Amino acid sequence: MALKDITLGQYFPGHSPVHKLDPRTKLLAVVLYIVALFLANWFVTYAIMFLVLAGSIAISGVPVKSILRGMKPVVFIVVFTALLNLFYTGGDTVLVRFWIFTITLEGVFRAFFMVVRILMLISGTFLLTYTTSPILLTDGLESLLSPLKKLHAPIHELSMIMSIALRFIPTLIEETDKIMSAQRARGADFESGNLIQRAKALLPLLVPLFISAFRRAEELATAMECRCYHGGEGRTRLRQLKYRGADWFTLALFLAVTVAVGVLGRFGL
Repeated sequence: MALKDITLGQYFPGHSPVHKLDPRTKLLAVVLYIVALFLANWFVTYAIMFLVLAGSIAISGVPVKSILRGMKPVVFIVVFTALLNLFYTGGDTVLVRFWIFTITLEGVFRAFFMVVRILMLISGTFLLTYTTSPILLTDGLESLLSPLKKLHAPIHELSMIMSIALRFIPTLIEETDKIMSAQRARGADFESGNLIQRAKALLPLLVPLFISAFRRAEELATAMECRCYHGGEGRTRLRQLKYRGADWFTLALFLAVTVAVGVLGRFGL
């Protein structure tokens, strides 16, 4: 797996209807989408969720290969989860029995649906970061959590931390790739040997990476101080968030899908 395959936190600028949606709408839509995914339990409901995801990707204009490339880092987790559900799910219809393992028809279905759920969940969250800039994501998250300010919760600071973390994931990945290339040019080997040897080979990589991360953090803090940043108190925004007709329609659509999937799931569909 190449580091360039990790696309979490990247933003693809565009002018699609999904890009133009209010960030609060996209955050709430993702929450409803996740709830609906966990309510789905059979082919009909998963087909509905797949159509919703496919339609959202098509409207957003985000390349499908970018989403598929972002799946590569989680392949091991997906396969491991599938095997656990396959071998450790009981049922009445036994397909294969060997040694201490038993594969049932119920286990096959459970493993399949679990894999589909994880992949669709990751795709939906990727689509959020692909179509929403970190600044808008911060503003939307802060606006949605603003009622908690009455409880003196540091909403602006938490939103800013999450936004900066997402923003610098691609930067740190690029920095890691450069350091690995420099270390390889000096004879470092990151791919041969067993797991322990590979872990030891990463030590020359981690030290300069941590130094670079701390240096970037210090530069960012200095830049924010030079621009008289003092938190969210009295802060103005270049773009004021405002719901439009498309936002209300999107929320109504995702709410209807969630309710429909929940009702159909109760009937085992």
